[in-house]
Amino acid sequence: MAKAKTPSKFMAPLKLSKELEEVVGKGPMPRTEVTKKIWAYIKKKDLQDPANKRNIVLDENLQKLFGKKGTINMFEMTKLVSKHLG
Repeated sequence: MAKAKTPSKFMAPLKLSKELEEVVGKGPMPRTEVTKKIWAYIKKKDLQDPANKRNIVLDENLQKLFGKKGTINMFEMTKLVSKHLG
C-alpha cells in the first residue's frame, strides 16, 4: 500500500499580515497562493513598468506592504513578502 503523501511545508497555509491581506485577501494561505494573488493584483492594476516588466510600480497598498516608494523589482518583492508571512 502506498504511503499517504505529507503536504510540503511550501504548501502549508501561513498567517498573513494585515497589510498583505489588504492586497491578497484573508489568510491563512500558502506562499504559492500569495504569490499568484500579488501578481494578479499587479496585472489588474497595470503596475508593471512598461519599459522593464521585471519592475513593479508601487501603488498605495503596495507601498504599505513593501515600505518603499517608487518601484521594486520582482526578486526584491519575493524577499519583502516573506516578512508578512507567519
